[in-house]
Amino acid sequence: MKKINAKSPLGIFLFAIIPLVIILTYSGIRLDLTKEKRYTLSDSTIKVLESVKKPLTVEVYLEGDFPASFKQLQGETKFMLEEFRKVNPKIDFKFIDPLKSKMSNDSLAAMGMQPSYLPDSKDGKFTQITIFPYAVIKYDKAGVSIPLIVQQSGIDADQQLTRSIEGLEYSLVSNIKNIAADKRKKVGILVNQDELSPDEFQGFVQLAMENYDAGPVIPKNQTELTLEDLPLLKQMSALVIAKPRKAFTDNEKVILDQYIMNGGKTLWMIDAVNAEMDTLTRSKKVMPFPIDVNMTDFFFNYGLRINTALVKDVKKFALLKLVTGEVSGNPQFTSLPWPYYPLGIAEDNNPITKNINPVKFEFPTSIDTLGGRKNIKTKVLFESSERTLLKQVPNYVDLKEIASVDSLGQMEKPSTPKIFAVALEGKFNSAYASRIERKSYPGFKASSPENKMIVIADGDVGRNKVIKGKPLPLGVDMLTNEQFGNEQFLRNALDYLLDDSNLMELRNRNIEERLLDRRRIEEERTNWQWLNLLLPLVIIGLIGGLFFWLRKKKFG
Repeated sequence: MKKINAKSPLGIFLFAIIPLVIILTYSGIRLDLTKEKRYTLSDSTIKVLESVKKPLTVEVYLEGDFPASFKQLQGETKFMLEEFRKVNPKIDFKFIDPLKSKMSNDSLAAMGMQPSYLPDSKDGKFTQITIFPYAVIKYDKAGVSIPLIVQQSGIDADQQLTRSIEGLEYSLVSNIKNIAADKRKKVGILVNQDELSPDEFQGFVQLAMENYDAGPVIPKNQTELTLEDLPLLKQMSALVIAKPRKAFTDNEKVILDQYIMNGGKTLWMIDAVNAEMDTLTRSKKVMPFPIDVNMTDFFFNYGLRINTALVKDVKKFALLKLVTGEVSGNPQFTSLPWPYYPLGIAEDNNPITKNINPVKFEFPTSIDTLGGRKNIKTKVLFESSERTLLKQVPNYVDLKEIASVDSLGQMEKPSTPKIFAVALEGKFNSAYASRIERKSYPGFKASSPENKMIVIADGDVGRNKVIKGKPLPLGVDMLTNEQFGNEQFLRNALDYLLDDSNLMELRNRNIEERLLDRRRIEEERTNWQWLNLLLPLVIIGLIGGLFFWLRKKKFG
């Protein structure tokens, strides 16, 4: 029998490639050859998974008969959880078909899962498929449900699937980190400066309490922050200041400065102008005026200036529903463009704003980034469009402006895009490092460790509507029936501020869409079906004929 040369193509295939395939198959080793490394876990993810000390189970309710796109999401989820289990055997998972298991909708709703209904067509018959694209993480008598589908308006089903897969690793590992943490971080909500009422801020508090311990920070003397409040402030990993309308005292500014210098994260939602839609709706006209909370020099120290001119965006805006007529005694409503409600639409891949619905701002002003601050990186989160107008205040805002949003009114002028929100990160320097106030603070620090801060030039971005004394979910507009991205934005903002594992970068993962041409599939379906049926038979026939010819030639 003729020996096979190990250096020949056949020899390389038999002695190198086949053994390598067998080794990789039984060893569980996988090679990620994708350009974006979509099947490789990040170092941050591995670190979080290795920190899980007790058994953790992930129940995925994505099992059953559903379209191929969801089969792909199911496969991606299963692959990722298998990788999780390889890193830490304490992590296990199982897939559950809630319909086959006869789980009631009430039981699933109590777990935070809402059904999705998908149209399906088979043999010319249209049916409706019910699925629950959620995962439930269970750990040490605690549990949390997370959606596997990105909730974002204005995108088609293929984009939604791609973005869901992009965010899969972050969704799973961030929730694993939160539920398995030995101690939850604390978020303080300052209550002293005539901020938003508890009902108006309930939506934010609820989202904060999902992953953190959130509670009020109330000065002990009921007047202003003092040194007596330091023990409570030091417990807070982040401090939220939402729509203050009472000026901060100079002593309070030193307290806040040193909170930041000691590593405290801050989320600011600042109104520089007093303008309320409720007043405008009742009186049809209102005169906004500037609000001075005595923080100009404070933010200037970080290279920011919050302006007092209202921003009108005549390109990217939310709708305002108004009574525009009456039929048989019944009011007729119409949704009209309202440029004082500009929309924040992400223009880049910042992890805080990526893949969320447009964020609704209400009577915002703008932020100037002054630059020149050493060791501070400033990132713009949202800004207006190129068709922006500025209205100086005090000045009248009239509902009649809704009829001519493009027209220039009194004391208005065209402007370049204006910034609504920024994120700062780096080592901050104290504004009081060379001032006498430093002597009043024990253990004064002139600079901070690596720190973060988010400033938003709108106090209402975190306010939920209240109808008949009942708070609505944050970002929901009942009149226009729209869901804005305010809740998603502020949840991401908190996660960004308190992310000490660099997990937020996972939200920047991009997966290149490699989709089939659906139109071509429909047009050429029959041809491809015949090709798939006949081609294997033809190949087998040719190989058989070649073998018979070689045998006949050899033994002739």
